[in-house]
Amino acid sequence: MIAYVNGILESIEEGNAVIDVNGIGYNVNISGSTMDRMPGIGEAVKLYTYTNVKEDTFSLFGFLSRDELNLFKMLITVSGIGPKGGLSILSVMTPDDLRFAIMAGDSKSISAAPGIGKKTAERITLELRDKVKLSEDDMLGGSVAPISSAGVSEGVNPARDEAVAALVALGYNSTDSMKAVRKVLAANPAAGDDTEALLKLALKEMF
Repeated sequence: MIAYVNGILESIEEGNAVIDVNGIGYNVNISGSTMDRMPGIGEAVKLYTYTNVKEDTFSLFGFLSRDELNLFKMLITVSGIGPKGGLSILSVMTPDDLRFAIMAGDSKSISAAPGIGKKTAERITLELRDKVKLSEDDMLGGSVAPISSAGVSEGVNPARDEAVAALVALGYNSTDSMKAVRKVLAANPAAGDDTEALLKLALKEMF
């Protein structure tokens, strides 16, 4: 089908953009976050697209990066999540936020998307955890540890695991805790051997 559209942004409104490609206007469904990052009217834009074909409709769903498109394709494999549901989730969560939520089993954050209920969000975390884990491993060169059902990473770094667990015990959600610890480790690799130091730095990231 159509892999991407590359042309001039003719018009844009909530949920839809019209891209002029050599005189032909393509209606492309877009998420709220994509809309916020689109260029101005009359400027060039490239959207990676998913083609949704039904008996009576032919629709395009567009994204500014292949990463978002791939996450969208994974989302719509989950029972109860159609293209509109996938767009809804990506309207309120960045790709990284969504990955962290899935890996941590944080269905509450996912269910904040309009039209996504608690049970559907739980299905997303259960069905996509392994798929997202592999994507994250590839993206970060295999540096991501597996995630336990409690939302705490398992692996060869006890300090990291203990810091995440401590943040969760302090009342922070598992997604934010993982993100803070990962951010600290990326900036200060030496902190990975000291739970106390890692926890102090991660707490600063939470404020």
